[in-house]
Order: sequence, then C-alpha cells, then structure tokens
Amino acid sequence: MSQAPSNSTLWGHPKGLYVLFTSEMWERFSYYGMRALLVLTLVAATEEANPGFGMSQGDALSLYGTYTALVYFTPLIGGWLADNFLGQRLSILLGGILMAAGQFVLFAATPHSLDLFYVGLGLLIAGNGMFKPNISTIVGDLYPQGDARRDSAFSIFYMGINLGAFIAPLITSTLGESPEYGWRWGYFAAGIGMTLAVITQGLFFQRFLGDIGKVPGAKRDRLASGGVKKPLTKIEFDRLRVILFLFVFVTVFWLAFEQAGGLMNIFADQYTDRTFGDSIIPAGYFQSLNPLFILIFAPIFSVLWVTLHKRDSSPDAPIKIFAGLVLTAIGFLFLIFGLYEIQATGKANMIWLVLAYLFHTLGELCISPVGLSLMTKLAPLRLASLVMGIWFLMPAIASKLAGMVGAFSENAETFTFSQNIAAAIGLQAEYSGLLVVFGGVAVGLLVFAIVLWLISGMLVRWMHGAERTEPTTTAEGIEQELEAVAEHEGIGDKAKK
Repeated sequence: MSQAPSNSTLWGHPKGLYVLFTSEMWERFSYYGMRALLVLTLVAATEEANPGFGMSQGDALSLYGTYTALVYFTPLIGGWLADNFLGQRLSILLGGILMAAGQFVLFAATPHSLDLFYVGLGLLIAGNGMFKPNISTIVGDLYPQGDARRDSAFSIFYMGINLGAFIAPLITSTLGESPEYGWRWGYFAAGIGMTLAVITQGLFFQRFLGDIGKVPGAKRDRLASGGVKKPLTKIEFDRLRVILFLFVFVTVFWLAFEQAGGLMNIFADQYTDRTFGDSIIPAGYFQSLNPLFILIFAPIFSVLWVTLHKRDSSPDAPIKIFAGLVLTAIGFLFLIFGLYEIQATGKANMIWLVLAYLFHTLGELCISPVGLSLMTKLAPLRLASLVMGIWFLMPAIASKLAGMVGAFSENAETFTFSQNIAAAIGLQAEYSGLLVVFGGVAVGLLVFAIVLWLISGMLVRWMHGAERTEPTTTAEGIEQELEAVAEHEGIGDKAKK
C-alpha cells in the first residue's frame, strides 16, 4: 500500500523538509567534526600526552586530500545505485549506518591501529556516497517544478548543513584535542551525531515523507512510460547540457571558495592582527565565520526568493549564479585592500578577512543552495540522484585545483610579472604572490561571471521552463506513481492513507 507524504506544513513548507534538515544537520556534524580532527590525529606524535599516528605533515595532507576527493566522488556511484536499484530512501539509510560504523571504527582504531583507521575512513567514504546525493534529491521531490518554495527550501536545508558544520568542531575538538579525553573521543562524538541522523530517519521519514524516494527513479520512469525504456528526449538532453555548462562556472566558484581552508587560513595566521583586548583570537576561529553567516543570511535569502517569485521578478538560476560569482570576487578584493595595510603597518585588520568571508558567504548562498535546487529541476527522473552526484563532483575537482592555485602564491613573488603587477598598484614585491592569487581569482571570477551573463539567455531556453512549469514527476505525482508500482507488482490496494 502506497503512502503519501504528510500534507501538514510548518512556516509554509512541508514538515518533511525539517525532518530532512535535522538528518542532514547531524550528518554534517559527524562529517565536519571528524574532519576537524583528521590531520591533527595523523600528525600527532605517538609519544605525546594525546598520542596520534606520528605521520609526517606531507603524508597526512596527502591522505586528507585523497579522502576528501573520494568523499566528493563517491556520490556519483551512490546516485547511480539509488536511481537504478535501491531508491533514495534505502540508500540514505545504508549510508547513515555505514558512516556511523566508520566513526566508531575510528574511535576504536585511534591511536592503536592505522590499518583499522583506514577501514573507518573507507566506511565513511562509502557511506557518504550513498547518503549525500540522495537526501538532496528528496528535498527537491517535496516540491513541484515551478514552485517558488523550492529555492527557499534549499536555503533552509542549507542552514542544516551549516548548523552542523558550525557546532561540530566546538564539541569534537574540545574532546579530541584535550589530553584528558583524546582524539578517539572526538570521533566517538561524531559517531553519536551520525547515529542521531539514522534515528531521525527511523522515527520520522515514513510519517512525513510517505513513500517518496522508495522506488528507484529508473523504475518509476519505466512505469510512467508504460514499461518502454525511452531514450533522452530533446528537452531532457537540453537540460543536461545546461548542467554541463554550469559545471564549469560552479567549479570555478568552488575553486575560489576553497581558498578558505588554505591560503585564507594562512592569511589569517600570518598576516592578520588577531589581537582582541588582552588575548589573541586563534586563526582557526575564522573558519566559523562562513557557517555563522550562512545561519544569519540563509533565512533572508529564503524569503527573498519567494518574495521575488510572487512579484514575478525572480531571476533565473544562471543569473543567481552570476551574482554569486560577482559577490565572491568582491570578497577577494577586500583581501587585496588588506595587503596595503600589511605593507603600512605589518598586519591587516581583521575586518578585511571578515568582509571577505561575508561576501564569499553571500556568493555561496546565490550558488550552492540554488544549484542544489536546480539539479533536481533539470535532471531526468531516471538520472536524478546521478545528476546530484555530478553536483558533488564539482567541489572534488575544485578542491584539488584550489590547492594548486593557493600553493602558487609561495613562488609567484619570485616572478618578474608578479613583481611588475604589484609595483603598478603600489605594492612591494614580497606581497606580489598573495596579490597575484587573490587578484587573479577575483579577475577570473569576474570573467566567468561575464561569460555566464552573456550565455544566460541560451541556458534559460535550454531549461525549457524547468523553474516555472508544473511537474510530471515530483511530490504531487509521487503518490500516483507509487500506486502504479503497487498495481504493477500486485502488492496491495491503492487506497490513500
């Protein structure tokens, strides 16, 4: 017997959205809590009061890079499995269980067995691949295409991601970096967070989501077409072309945005005056600015998109992404202003870094939740989770490129062209490396933004009204599709619950 999702709403959205929000929040708590400890655990000496595995910094960073790349790559596989065999709901459940197990394996392995530690990382990678693309797909399935609330919903959902990211290090690092407890207890806390995500699914998913996400998209698509395995239509093909075009622009954004964990972190540590009263603010605290700003501004953006839609003046997704690229570029310009202060006084005021993170966050809110929403609008039903996996491939590529770009700053100041650029705007050669990277990223973002603006009309045409037309296979049609599945398989009546 099929079950429709609950029709009850909260603050204008289906209650199922807030169930997904909660599950995602705890999953992100688990991920970011573990990520805050990983490299520190690997490099901590075995003879310290809080012993780790004694790896060299290079080996630890290499392992971290491999782990991160696989975390972002495996959603492609998890999305394909969900679309063709498992369905999103089972994939999310299996992914949550694998990740909880992975965290507890890390707890057991640290600091005794590096081999067992690798097993824990493998479980986390596999579980993330099953969980990440599919929960985002279900968020999209709650709303019909053309529903103004969808972009708003992804802004709210995005708050769950950042709420987990904000609070996780405060708990896991407090435990993990304390000799009184040790690294392993940080992983244990992360495991508890993932367990809460699984419990949330068990208690509330069926009640508030009904049967959304239970049947693989490919199977639903075959039933909707009378059992005929159809090739892509022209509209579906055009929409996939939009995804491929946007892949380039969004990857450029993430390349710039991921400087936060690298070169911008060094800027905070070595070039920023972090004095506050009689104390020094740790450089790592600036990493919390982005999720904090997300929590502040995501509700504002959520209301903004709905308000503009009601006035029939909401910009199309490519224009929102264009705005995000421009805002992110402005953020890097603030860091260049900071270079002049460094040259004059030896350190930059914290305000330049705060403003950079603020504008990067505003840019992120125009791109990331909007992009998540857009993937669910453009993807053919039978490829929905696979397309979401492609979305998570973008930061995988960008993270690797971001590291290469950030590292260039160390050598760029030795090049004549870098020194000439710095001299032309009144900066000394010793700051030319930072200038070339921050300025180059800003210029690159603006160039790609202009190109996106120029082709936005073409992309909107290829979308064939995906943002504004009514759906054929979204939440409003889910119940009918599930009833068709039940009838096809002879598994019960079609009465509504």
